[in-house]
Amino acid sequence: MSNRQIVVFKINEEDFGIEITQVKEIIRPLEIYKVPNMPDFIEGLINLREKVYTVFNLRRKFNLPSKEFDDNTKIIIVNADTSTVGFIVDEVNEIIWIDEESIESPPETIRAANKKYLSSVAKTGSKAILLLDLNLLVSMTEKQE
Repeated sequence: MSNRQIVVFKINEEDFGIEITQVKEIIRPLEIYKVPNMPDFIEGLINLREKVYTVFNLRRKFNLPSKEFDDNTKIIIVNADTSTVGFIVDEVNEIIWIDEESIESPPETIRAANKKYLSSVAKTGSKAILLLDLNLLVSMTEKQE
C-alpha cells in the first residue's frame, strides 16, 4: 500500500489538496504586480528571490466570491506542467498522508460541471479533499488566453 503526502488548503471553506511533490514553497502574500489584459483570475506577477512567477487567484478561477487577503492568506508556489506558478489560497491547513485506497475519481456530476482540474477526491475521516490536477489547471488557463 503506498501513501501520498498532500498539502491541504482552503478556498471558500472547501478543502483542496495538491501533492507535496509539486509544491516548491508556501509564502505569505507579497507585492503583486498587475499585468494589463490578463484574464481576471491571473492576479499578476511576484518577484521572489530574483525569480518572477505568475500568480493565479484560485477563488476567481473557480468563480467564487472575492475575499480580502488576511493573516491566513498564502501563496503556494507549485511546479505545474512546464512552469512554476503561484496560487493564492485562503489558508494552508496541514500536510497529511493519505493512502491510495482513500483516493477515488471525482463523481461524474462534478467532472461535468466544468471541474476538469480535479484529479481525484481523497477521503479522510468525515472529510473529502478535492485533489487538483495542476497540469490541467495551468494548461487550460494558457489555452484560454
